[in-house]
Amino acid sequence: MATTTEHSNAPRALESDKIAPAPHVVDAETKTDTKTSSASEKEPVSPLHKQTSNSTEHELDAKNITSPNYNDPERQSSHVGSIGEGRQTYKPYQYQFYTTHRYKKHVLSLITFIVFTAWLAYGLVHHRDIDAEGHMGWLKPSLLYIAIMIRLITLYVPAGLALVPLRFVWRQTVSRIYNAIPAKLHQPLAAIGAFAVFCIGSFVPEETGDNTRANRAISIFGLLVMMALLTATSRDWRKIPWHTVIGGMLTQFVIAVFVLRTQVGYDIFAFISEMARSLLGFADKGLIFLTTDSVANLHWFLTGVIPPIVFFVALVQMLYYLGFLQWFIGKFAVFFFWTLRVSGAEAVVAAATPFIGQGESAMLIKPFMNHATLAELHQIMACGFATIAGSVLVVYIGLGLNAQALVSSCIMSIPASLAVSKMRYPETEETLTSGKVVIPKDADSEDTVSALHAFTNGAWLGIKIAGTIIACLLCIVAFVALIDGLLGWWGRYFSITNPELSLGFILGYILYPVAWLLGVPKQDLHAVGELIGLKIIANEYVAFFKLVNEEPFKLMLPRSKLIATYACCGFGNIGSLGIQIGVLAQIAPKRSGDVLKVALSALFSGVLATLTSASIAGMLFV
Repeated sequence: MATTTEHSNAPRALESDKIAPAPHVVDAETKTDTKTSSASEKEPVSPLHKQTSNSTEHELDAKNITSPNYNDPERQSSHVGSIGEGRQTYKPYQYQFYTTHRYKKHVLSLITFIVFTAWLAYGLVHHRDIDAEGHMGWLKPSLLYIAIMIRLITLYVPAGLALVPLRFVWRQTVSRIYNAIPAKLHQPLAAIGAFAVFCIGSFVPEETGDNTRANRAISIFGLLVMMALLTATSRDWRKIPWHTVIGGMLTQFVIAVFVLRTQVGYDIFAFISEMARSLLGFADKGLIFLTTDSVANLHWFLTGVIPPIVFFVALVQMLYYLGFLQWFIGKFAVFFFWTLRVSGAEAVVAAATPFIGQGESAMLIKPFMNHATLAELHQIMACGFATIAGSVLVVYIGLGLNAQALVSSCIMSIPASLAVSKMRYPETEETLTSGKVVIPKDADSEDTVSALHAFTNGAWLGIKIAGTIIACLLCIVAFVALIDGLLGWWGRYFSITNPELSLGFILGYILYPVAWLLGVPKQDLHAVGELIGLKIIANEYVAFFKLVNEEPFKLMLPRSKLIATYACCGFGNIGSLGIQIGVLAQIAPKRSGDVLKVALSALFSGVLATLTSASIAGMLFV
């Protein structure tokens, strides 16, 4: 709340006197503040990402983009973690206005601390045990309290201060060992180390039933085959960022171990998904007001998915006006640059998609879309195809599927989509949020006068996006049905009638070897291949429904069912291709051609990212 007040009001005092703030960025390499004296000067570039081409284009961007300031984590005082307007020379009445807001921030922070501390203490005493409906308990309130306290602390204490001891230990241990190794051996040794972790995690557990070490070995072999395929079909295999690939795959494996092998890991990620579903679920209240209770219970795509999209787009527009999402993107940009070396925009979309969906997650970086590179557009689309959303997760759990598998698959898709997309479509351009945080000014919000105004503008944008999704989805599904009809008519002349010739039938046989590479037992290979084909041609709901209710799918071995659940847990299908194209075309109309250029490659990458999660599940299933 304090941050909201500061962002929404303080800058407007400056605008009244026509004081133009200088563009300001955070450099992830030097961790120093860099300011430009005027908007016509060229942007500073991170030393790790020297600009080698397109300099004229970036100079033009620098002239046209107004960037709110980011304060250095190690040098911030009261603005730690916030987006301010930089250090300005205030007039007397402006200074009084500014200090008044600082005073309000302190009061609101103190009230927030007292209220939530009392809430947690009372809850731990009177509601420590989980009730019959699964409410309360100590874990979820404690996680929420810790998150709020961290945010309050970082408003006053530089975030870098907490990292000082960790940085010292890192430099005295890991850094020394890393620097002692010749640079040309860094990536080979990292790959060998990651492969060793995969082998230890796969082969150490004892064999149980169909979960033999031979099947686990096939799963590892299948993962290697998929990586080789991505390398062979890469846009430019010489520029594949192997640090991102190795780090992403290893992170994916560690997450799987944490979620599949520990109850605490599952509870944490289930709580995050539950919060995302609850947020989107508030749209049902508006739907019921416009219609009736029975409409909200129909579970149609039109009534169950479209209203949450409209609501979320409006909410995102308001949060952008208040400055919260800029702070969120800035933190992700620095963190993921140092871990997986991807841009902040890519990291935010990849992390948000499993919780809020492929259409909604793209809204988080709307002001970046006109400046995104082709590789970033590819990643934004690929992560949407690689997972499902929290809004439909509860539906699939309700079908009787393995809830732990669904939740872990969603989380594993974050590093998986980053690694797979960077192999298929490596970055060859200078990105706007790689190593530094630059927030472009959203042209659509220049005339926005209040948070309510931003919310209503977002509602109108949400309606346009929802309409585009409906039109694209209807046309693409109908087109697939047309192809199935033509194939069925043609197949009848070859006496192919039970079942009829269709895209799903053909893909079932094409994907037969894919099922084997995932480690599926031989008696279930065709069934799992058919489910994967149905998921790609129709959607994951059709595949999941057959897995739970129809033979021979529901009679498959437990290992086969688990792998099939992971392999189908993604929006990588032709219908979602229409959704992605429609949403991104509405968010950034100028980039429609570029979106179409990378769409099919992103779909292929998203499907493979989901299959890598299925392969890892085959290694760890017990």
